[in-house]
Amino acid sequence: MNDFVYRLQNVTKAYDGRRVLQVDHLKIQRGEVFSLVGPSGAGKSTLLRLLNFLEPPTAGRIRFLDVEFGPNQPVPLRLRRRVTTVFQRPLLLNRSVEANVAYGLGLRGLRDPDDEVAQALRQVGLTDLARQRARTLSGGEAQRVALARAIVLKPDVLLLDEPTANLDPYNVGLIEEIVQELNQTRNVTLVLVTHNVFQAKRLAHRVALMLEGQVVEVADVEGFFESPSDPRTDAFVRGEMVY
Repeated sequence: MNDFVYRLQNVTKAYDGRRVLQVDHLKIQRGEVFSLVGPSGAGKSTLLRLLNFLEPPTAGRIRFLDVEFGPNQPVPLRLRRRVTTVFQRPLLLNRSVEANVAYGLGLRGLRDPDDEVAQALRQVGLTDLARQRARTLSGGEAQRVALARAIVLKPDVLLLDEPTANLDPYNVGLIEEIVQELNQTRNVTLVLVTHNVFQAKRLAHRVALMLEGQVVEVADVEGFFESPSDPRTDAFVRGEMVY
């Protein structure tokens, strides 16, 4: 069995001729929690969009499981459906909580998703709010709905783009507990973008620092925070880097 879900080789992304991402090589292991840290504008979210096939690379090769693709090669729907993203600001339908969670299953043709939806809502602690309108939810509750909407699709890879930004500590703790359980019980591969280095330290198996569109260093969580090999990483984790 392939030990890697992603392999990136000489991947770049440019917009209007301006290169915003250049990843010479990167591998993400099956079943790991892989965190991307770095300042705003470092290319973290751009990389996440490539990993979710929302955009193709401008150059280079991305291998996902058993399929390799490049700038002009569409990714088969069967593979794209194995990856799901939870964004920092969830966009919810003006419907009930359970209708939001069921929406993706309906798009995939599942006619009776009630059991799956109920299970996902239990996982995120929102069973009692199943019939409540999404627009009435707090920020933390809305983010948990977005997480349930992703969980119910049973992805192999879950991409998390600042999923706890601007949330109170209670909801941060809930969401971290949920994603840890997903990783440990379902072996879901998690790629976490976060500005919170403490969150990366709590959740990740490996951490990558990104600066100016490039991956500066990748290391296991202990090595990254305790004995980084790049001086820029050392400055970053000590809070001494000025942007």
